Amino acid sequence: MQAGRSPNSKLRSSVQLSAADFLLSDLTTNRTTAGPPGSPPTQISRHGLATLLAVLSSVGPFCIDAYLPSMGEIGRRLHASPYAVQLTLTAYMIPFAVMMLWHGAISDAVGRRRIILWNFALFGLATAGCAAAQSIGMLIAFRALQGMTGGAGMVVGRAIVRDRFQGHEAQRVMSRVSLTFAIAPAVAPVIGGWLQAWFGWRAVFIFVTVFAAVTWLVCRAVLTESLPVERRQSLHPLFLARSYWRVMTSGAFVTACVALTCNFTGIFIYISSAPVFLMQHLGVSETGFLWLFGPLTTGSATGAFFSGRAAGRLSARRTLGIAYAIMVAAVGANVVFHLVHRPELPWSVVPLYFFACGMGLAFPTVTLLALDLFPTQRGLASSCQSFIQTGGSALVAVIAPLVWGSVLSLATTAAAALAVGIVALVLFFRAVHPAAVPGNLERNL
Repeated sequence: MQAGRSPNSKLRSSVQLSAADFLLSDLTTNRTTAGPPGSPPTQISRHGLATLLAVLSSVGPFCIDAYLPSMGEIGRRLHASPYAVQLTLTAYMIPFAVMMLWHGAISDAVGRRRIILWNFALFGLATAGCAAAQSIGMLIAFRALQGMTGGAGMVVGRAIVRDRFQGHEAQRVMSRVSLTFAIAPAVAPVIGGWLQAWFGWRAVFIFVTVFAAVTWLVCRAVLTESLPVERRQSLHPLFLARSYWRVMTSGAFVTACVALTCNFTGIFIYISSAPVFLMQHLGVSETGFLWLFGPLTTGSATGAFFSGRAAGRLSARRTLGIAYAIMVAAVGANVVFHLVHRPELPWSVVPLYFFACGMGLAFPTVTLLALDLFPTQRGLASSCQSFIQTGGSALVAVIAPLVWGSVLSLATTAAAALAVGIVALVLFFRAVHPAAVPGNLERNL
């Protein structure tokens, strides 16, 4: 593996390509003749690396949603109860959340590239096992293995962004990652639904298996190591315990993560309540879920795009000020509209588009500010950040049935979550003093 490079330097001149050259034309900056097996990864452009990291980050969320349209047929074909089929989702989510705490720490010790390759290999094998499962028990077991490995791209990908890029360039790359990450959960059930309709439930897992295999080949060919040996950390239990304690008891880090989680809550409360919100309150049919996922996806993508455009032009404080102003206006309009008017399309979803815009604009900046607090352990910090966000999403899923009785209560819940997020962000900036933080964070502030 190659040692990490200076974040501001260009990647070295291209080296020989691997046998997967035909897959890489959109990712590499130059094409050369193929080299022998085991040759080093080839050169990759900044946009190509951003695209690859975005794909890595989106695999876990994509795999959560893609098979949902097939759950009915899975129960019929494998002679399983609805409860047993639901366990295939639980079996994925619990290991997914737990391993969020470990992917980054392990990558801090053994390197980013190795973790990505091993996890994607195991993820592909687990997905193939799902496609071949002959009983609900087998499917649950392979889904658990999927969950254990499916979050590595999300966690390690964020650490790679911070390894390779600094300042405004890191914000641009993180914005591109966020854009793709926002699209994946929305397109997953659409793709899964068509595969289910055409070929049956196993086709969904076969599709993901092929996708994982192609991604593994691309990573092996072009993803270079971003963490030099001299910067790696110990996996000794006592060292890890102290490191986790230091990160998870950092007031600045926790408040930044809470701000991120509360921002996402304003969207996830509607995602968790989608059937009730759309079908009962707005009278949408089973095929009309695009009324919700369309605005949320395009809004998040729009915000991520403008976050990339703002990098180098606006400071972190200014960017976040604009983002939160948009979100406050959106939740305010949402609450006021439903105080004086019954729910109806399109007005009940228009504020959600603008809220998603604000969230997408804020996400890359807050993520980088949190990771920059621990520049020597960005993998572990990314793990803790993802764990807090995943835990927050799980809590929202529990709260959703308590508030989805009316659209006004949903809007009020989103507004309350945003208020908590604003308080958390204010506490973050009060806790962070530029003279006492790493140079990267000082420049971002």
